[in-house]
Amino acid sequence: MPFTIDSTTDFGARVTTHLADDQVVWLTTVREDGRPEPSPVWFLWDGETVIIYSQANTPKLRNIAANPNVSLNFNSTSHGGDVVIISGAAEIATDAPPAHAIPAYVAKYAGGFESLKMTPEAFADGYPVAIRVTPTKLRGH
Repeated sequence: MPFTIDSTTDFGARVTTHLADDQVVWLTTVREDGRPEPSPVWFLWDGETVIIYSQANTPKLRNIAANPNVSLNFNSTSHGGDVVIISGAAEIATDAPPAHAIPAYVAKYAGGFESLKMTPEAFADGYPVAIRVTPTKLRGH
């Protein structure tokens, strides 16, 4: 069954808002010893998949190569509300354009590039590896 978000429900509307507006999501990969390894990452939702850019030779890339099962966790409220967890399969997306060539990514992270004192092109040079997450399950409250 394809992954869908029912944005007509309160929960689905909140999921859609997180995917569109949040600057950071926690990408949790699985280490070879079976332990989870969460990393805060920038991301872009294209309506079907999530694209994430990574520096080369990172633990998350090694983890994905060994086990593609991942989760994306959005920050909840300080009292444990607004929980959104997306499970999925990750892959190294060799066919993805560099970050600076995706107008929506550049627009979303313009302030982030500025705070890092980087151009979108410099960011793309430093984070050249694209990760594509295909969601398979959604849960939360």
